[in-house]
Amino acid sequence: MGGLILLGVIAVLAFWAIGAYNRLVDLRNRFKNSFAQIDVQLKRRYDLIPNLVETAKGYMKHERETLEAVIKARNSAVIANNAVAADPGSASAMQGLVSAEGALNGALSKLFALSEAYPDLKANQNMMQLSEELTGTENKISFARQAFNDAVMSYNTALMRFPANMVGGLFGFRRADFFQLDAGEAAAVRQAPQVKF
Repeated sequence: MGGLILLGVIAVLAFWAIGAYNRLVDLRNRFKNSFAQIDVQLKRRYDLIPNLVETAKGYMKHERETLEAVIKARNSAVIANNAVAADPGSASAMQGLVSAEGALNGALSKLFALSEAYPDLKANQNMMQLSEELTGTENKISFARQAFNDAVMSYNTALMRFPANMVGGLFGFRRADFFQLDAGEAAAVRQAPQVKF
């Protein structure tokens, strides 16, 4: 009789461990999928930027340094984004993306500020369309980032709760980082879509 009770307890613990493991896998896959949505929008943004620079280049001949800084920052952001897309749970990759996005937002803000001095550029139909597309993409990135951060919070919460944390530790689950910009970078993101061409 005692052996049956012990076998029953072991079976309950095994089913519980399997359930906890499967829940952590599900939550990890959700935050990875959420980052995939950000990835789509970031790639769209990265594709728009060279067109924006090319359009501005014809009008801003004396601002070559600014235009090159935008392209350099864009290329760094693409590399950082690819690193996070390969492993959305990597803290160092996420920090690299946050830093690269901050530099890109700063370079774009400078480009938009300088473009104010070029009325013909502001009136250019292609520039207006690119700006509108960039604004829409920035909004989609913001919504996707919020969904990602919500998924990360659910995953991290489940991972830290006892006794699921034992299963997580046993199978190598690790805490994921949020995709958050610091205050200055967040302000640059909020300001960029306000530019009207």
